[in-house]
Amino acid sequence: MQNNVLILDFGSQYTQLIARRVRELNIFCEIKPYNHLPEDLSDYKAVILSGSPSSVRSDEAPHPDLKDIKGKIPLLGVCYGAQYIAHFHGGNVAPSKTREYGRARLSKIKEGEPFFKNITTGSQVWMSHSDTIQQLPPKAELLASTADVDIAAYKIPEEKIYAIQFHPEVYHTKDGKQLLENFLVGIAGLEQTWTPDAFVETTVEELKKEIGSEKVILGLSGGVDSTVAAVLLHKAIGKHLHCIFVNNGLLRKNEFEEVLDQYQHMGLNVKGVDASARFLDALEGEEDPEKKRKIIGGVFIDVFDDESHKVEDAKWLAQGTIYPDRIESVSASGGPSATIKSHHNVGGLPDYMKLKVVEPLKMLFKDEVRRVGATLGIADERLGRHPFPGPGLAIRILGDITRDKVAILQEVDAIFINGLREWGLYDDVWQAGAMLLPVHSVGVMGDERTYEKCVALRAVESTDGMTADWVNLPYEFLQKMSNDIINKVPGVNRVVYDISSKPPATIEWE
Repeated sequence: MQNNVLILDFGSQYTQLIARRVRELNIFCEIKPYNHLPEDLSDYKAVILSGSPSSVRSDEAPHPDLKDIKGKIPLLGVCYGAQYIAHFHGGNVAPSKTREYGRARLSKIKEGEPFFKNITTGSQVWMSHSDTIQQLPPKAELLASTADVDIAAYKIPEEKIYAIQFHPEVYHTKDGKQLLENFLVGIAGLEQTWTPDAFVETTVEELKKEIGSEKVILGLSGGVDSTVAAVLLHKAIGKHLHCIFVNNGLLRKNEFEEVLDQYQHMGLNVKGVDASARFLDALEGEEDPEKKRKIIGGVFIDVFDDESHKVEDAKWLAQGTIYPDRIESVSASGGPSATIKSHHNVGGLPDYMKLKVVEPLKMLFKDEVRRVGATLGIADERLGRHPFPGPGLAIRILGDITRDKVAILQEVDAIFINGLREWGLYDDVWQAGAMLLPVHSVGVMGDERTYEKCVALRAVESTDGMTADWVNLPYEFLQKMSNDIINKVPGVNRVVYDISSKPPATIEWE
């Protein structure tokens, strides 16, 4: 495909949002670290430079080599990217007298400028920078200002370079999507052809060529990602796909039996493997969240290694890895952004395991996975299922894992999730679950003192899990859940509701 956008990551917290906005325009894009540019740029018809927490005036500032991009491929610099182009190509960047952060409104928009098509004076934008561009580089033209920023947008026409001091990717920039469309479609000439149908067609053909008639083992989790990956692979290679659904002992109540039955009715070749004792034994006594994830990932690999020997001539291991998994685990393709947490299905395989890895969804965000699933004909009930973390309840039990704790949390979770369904709230929530906290609190039951566990309920709304807000569930519902949990789950005497957003919190507690 020669209809791609390359986003160079300078470590901005908003880099992934740029990718989301570009994808919303039905244009494919990839994020790469600024210091690891692809050797072959022929697939890219536009390049975007992200923002950065760094200053272009610092000796440690990200400093990419743009000789194969500047003047050859349409280029958009965002915030740091705009300052970088100015500072290193004949302009001047200096510290702002005051930090420029928050809402601003565009003024002095150049009349008739295609970059600002359908965007008018007064349009709200979002600023987030401590330096400012004081002097434009040679042959540059001023395109827009704000009340506090003289140079809010500029272009270098001869080189098809456009630069903006604000962030078009964030919600607060009201015409940000229009601006990106003006640049990508109107100026760079990209076609808006990256749709779920096109993804399925292209990916199926690629899988056929890559895998051929070799056998593939896929670990199903019961979630949307692995389900869509399985149906996509089945469409490409049919009977050569061997699915394994593992009970790691950390699933929701009755989930292993219920989901296994659903998969078998979807026409997939599925084998259920109960490895719960193996996982729980390996986790015994471990409290560190990252170590728990690594243990679970390691046991998953061991289970698949064992099962792969039972499938004659298996050559591939398929995983339902999606783009946010990769971003959070390996920091934007190895770039400068901070690593948040590891994911059990990211990071490769040990040397002793001789299976090649195929990840058909690795470049998709969660909402894109659902749209692809709908194109594949997967039932809304399956696609609408809340995300559930790969490590399961292990990262919802803070501290060490025991069988008793798992049993308690399964009961609490079942009451909460079933309650959301019964009250018609399930589809209003993107993800929900309960956390078992490593604290005891004093309570009173039947005039007797209790000293039992506390659980936290969590419900968030989101598009792809990269950011999330807590859901304002009705007080009457929360009251009912609290009463039911405390009355029906022995060992719990206190229920709290988590009202933290992501960021600064994460959706899961570990």
